[in-house]
Amino acid sequence: MSCPICGKDSAPKYRPFCSRRCADVDLGKWLTGGYAIPDDTPEALEEAADEADRQTRKPN
Repeated sequence: MSCPICGKDSAPKYRPFCSRRCADVDLGKWLTGGYAIPDDTPEALEEAADEADRQTRKPN
């Protein structure tokens, strides 16, 4: 089995990854939403627009 991040052979200790570094790269993708499946339903788009608006508004 090869590492899903870099393609090297996986190491038993970090399976399916080859190293701690690749495992951490994968974790970082999960934590930042890199593996999110986009949702293009009208409700989801409206919700995303509202969230973006809240984040860009300046506090009073």
